[in-house]
Amino acid sequence: MFEKVLIANRGEIALRIHRACREMGIRTVAVHSTADNDAMHVRLADEAVCIGPPSAKDSYLNKAAILSAATITGADAIHPGYGFLSENADFAQMVEEHGFVFIGPTADHIRMMGDKITAKQAAAAAGLPCVPGSAGALETVEDALACAEQIGYPVLIKATAGGGGKGMKVARSAEELSEAYKMARNEAKAAFGNAAVYMEKYLAKPRHIEMQILADNYGAVVHLGERDCSLQRRHQKVLEEAPSPALNDEQRARIGEIARKAVHTLGYRNAGTLEFLFENGEFYFIEMNTRLQVEHPITEAITGIDLVREQLRIAAGAPLGYTQEDIRFQGHAFECRINAEDSQTFIPSPGRITGYHAPGGLGVRVDSGLYANYRIPPHYDSMIAKLIVSGNSRNEALMRLRRALGEYVIDGIKTTLPLHNRLVQDQDFVNGDYDIHWLEKFVDRHS
Repeated sequence: MFEKVLIANRGEIALRIHRACREMGIRTVAVHSTADNDAMHVRLADEAVCIGPPSAKDSYLNKAAILSAATITGADAIHPGYGFLSENADFAQMVEEHGFVFIGPTADHIRMMGDKITAKQAAAAAGLPCVPGSAGALETVEDALACAEQIGYPVLIKATAGGGGKGMKVARSAEELSEAYKMARNEAKAAFGNAAVYMEKYLAKPRHIEMQILADNYGAVVHLGERDCSLQRRHQKVLEEAPSPALNDEQRARIGEIARKAVHTLGYRNAGTLEFLFENGEFYFIEMNTRLQVEHPITEAITGIDLVREQLRIAAGAPLGYTQEDIRFQGHAFECRINAEDSQTFIPSPGRITGYHAPGGLGVRVDSGLYANYRIPPHYDSMIAKLIVSGNSRNEALMRLRRALGEYVIDGIKTTLPLHNRLVQDQDFVNGDYDIHWLEKFVDRHS
């Protein structure tokens, strides 16, 4: 097992990784920008190295600075968390070339799944059902029009290097498609430096279902069930639950086995997530995240498996040590992403925390680096906490979630806690009756 791990991230996920390491007797190194001098993970790590100014490009995205920090501290391995460099194939390759272990998949798998077209091709070859769409990038508007005519409107134009909803446009007619194609290419070029786009059939009322998998270096693969991530605003997840209220046992077992076999075929290692759209009883692969997910705690809650611990074990060369038949699912769990944003306008609200009280009790977990008098910097993603609540049933977990949200106090800034409080009272949500478009309409009704 590793003696020292460098955590190439910040915020709650850096703290989450630190805790898993410490429970395994592994020393930790925190890297941080000058804006994060007082961050909780920096204060708790065994060692801390400042790697640059507040701008992410000069600190958390600075590959050379991170590798230098690993060298001077004598780290054995680097955990990238999520975001920043976690799905950067060049970084993963550099880590390995410099003699450190990258806690994640191979650079080749990151590269394969990082491009939406090659990911879809690899997924289809591995037996995953895919949304009907273009075979590759659409070079011209004429190519896009011809493809749309073949698969039928409405269609979705997506950036091949995309994520977070950038470079993604819906077209419901040929007239709309010409403009959507141009807008998607321009947006993709600005966001990713890559203007390439492709097309998929636009599904009207799908659920967003993702399957968590773990794979070791010896060909063993298990799935840890699904998460329902359909509650999204502008393609950003807001609240997730596991298992999905939309799936029955047969559907759950079917997609789990399909995902497990596909990952085995790909020869993938470490943690990963296969994402699907689910509509009318059918699953359609959309992408694979080759990293730890923000919402991984709800899977931990229903399986009892520590995903970060498993990532560390696999990266150190240990076998999984259990089979699919050993995995037991129990109860239900929700995760609320708490952002430093106005809950009506969603304008970011960085600043000093003047008062802080986290909820507690049975089945309540808070992943956050917040504390009273901590100042949230304006330079990074606005998510500041995750509230994870579990119970023996969905109803029990929901009642516990309402109670926990009522206890949560974050003073001094605006947060999305009021949005979550409204959301968990809505009858559609209580019934589990929602799709990926539902939350946008809910927000519009309450604005």
